[in-house]
Amino acid sequence: MDSKANPLHPDFRLGVLGGGQLGKMLALAAGNWHLPLYVLDASRDFPAGRVTPFFTEGDFQDFDDVYRFGSRMDVITIEIEHVNTDALRRLEHEGKTIHPAPAQLDIIKDKGAQKLFYREKGIPTAPFQLFEGPDAIVAALRAGRISLPFVQKSRTAGYDGRGVSVIRNEESLGNLLPGACVVEEMVDIDKELAVIVARNASGQVVAYPAVEMAFNPEANLVEFLFCPAAVSPALEREAEALAIRVIEAYGLCGLLAVEMFLDKKGKLLVNEVAPRPHNSGHHTIDSCYTSQFEQHLRAVLDLPLGSTRMKSASVMVNLLGAEGHEGPAIYEGLEQCLAMEGVHLHLYGKSITKPFRKMGHATVVADTTEEAAGRARLVMEALRIVTDR
Repeated sequence: MDSKANPLHPDFRLGVLGGGQLGKMLALAAGNWHLPLYVLDASRDFPAGRVTPFFTEGDFQDFDDVYRFGSRMDVITIEIEHVNTDALRRLEHEGKTIHPAPAQLDIIKDKGAQKLFYREKGIPTAPFQLFEGPDAIVAALRAGRISLPFVQKSRTAGYDGRGVSVIRNEESLGNLLPGACVVEEMVDIDKELAVIVARNASGQVVAYPAVEMAFNPEANLVEFLFCPAAVSPALEREAEALAIRVIEAYGLCGLLAVEMFLDKKGKLLVNEVAPRPHNSGHHTIDSCYTSQFEQHLRAVLDLPLGSTRMKSASVMVNLLGAEGHEGPAIYEGLEQCLAMEGVHLHLYGKSITKPFRKMGHATVVADTTEEAAGRARLVMEALRIVTDR
């Protein structure tokens, strides 16, 4: 069997576009199999550069950098969707295995195309309209084609809460974002859920238990994640089935994080997806039989998918840079957190902290979600990421 057919052959090359914290955790998972992970990103000082020697400095949005890197790989995958898909299409045409495929990435990285895809496939999502910019939105509002309140999302480049603006009244129209966008009707949300689902080229599909997300109201990114979600067994099955339906509609190989709204009437709506390991699956490292990172590797390499069963209840808390601090990162309260039972700290190794920047996460495992949540709040209160400048 040659290297191209055997992912555990010493000469096999799996390339990842992106070397942030997700790339780091993919490399750590690959290390369990002594599988070298080749990474492309701007600087080997990024998190993945500390854990894999196979780091290429370059721009994953640049055609030539992606093409040169990918031409040396047997399989190519991503840890961020905003990559140069023109280069990936050329590599795909030349016979390279790429998961997720560039055509799927082009849909997913454009929130407008994503919404149109759900409409075409009959997948439930919030009612929406597409606009070219703020002037068109205001004109539609004046003409009665849309109504307040609504949510505006930039079609491209949104990430970690950026590119989203909630417009509740006339006064907040000044907060409209520039450029092409999606305008969604405001959903009367009961809970925000996510299901991580995986699929390999052989057609095997598995889903992790649904998680419930609580968002930081200022930064608009996940603050706490609870697993299992506080929903009925019937709704849990419905959420998992919806996530499987979405990944099969895309025909995607790899990992797909499906974020959902549960409205006050008990209806599930797909919000958006991420075709890679995701913040809503970080708890799986410590609380499930197979972490989302190992599962992504299994899926893109067409290996048997691992068990998604929970070993324990868990709560994840994102460790964010403190307000008013930007500069070299200092971690206050580490000793107090490490002394707590069931607390697993994962620091990403970013040298510079900024307000609300994701600097790491902690997963707390316990017999019950309530017990884990109590300790997770203690972690959030104890651990501060600051700078002495």
